[in-house]
Amino acid sequence: MILAAVCWLTAHAGFAQSNALPGTWQISAEKTCFQEQVSGADSDTEKELLPHFGASREGVARIIRFHENGTGEEVIFTVGKRRSDKMHAFRYRVNGNELLLLDKKSGLMTQKLIIEELSAGVLRFHLGGKDCEVKELTRIK
Repeated sequence: MILAAVCWLTAHAGFAQSNALPGTWQISAEKTCFQEQVSGADSDTEKELLPHFGASREGVARIIRFHENGTGEEVIFTVGKRRSDKMHAFRYRVNGNELLLLDKKSGLMTQKLIIEELSAGVLRFHLGGKDCEVKELTRIK
């Protein structure tokens, strides 16, 4: 009886997460493994250079759209341009606390993301096997 209740809760928790995911999200924060390794910088030079490590995000907005039918796209917008620079289409599947990104044509898994937090306004996840690669997204639609 208890096992059946646990199975039911587990199945419905994944279903609730997959229902909260569809929408338009903007990447608001990223943390890389390299930044975490260097965060204990000792010298003044390392402390001065640390904010410059990682990809430049000035003037760029990265938008990820998850549709209810299990498809999505990542779009990169640059300030001053009317159209997006790049668009990458994908399929996805939520399996418990895992967000599996799938190739659009073949359906093969291309990335496994572990969902840390999924609420009405925030999606935080890290790469499977790399707890230090964290991305936080904010819902914009």
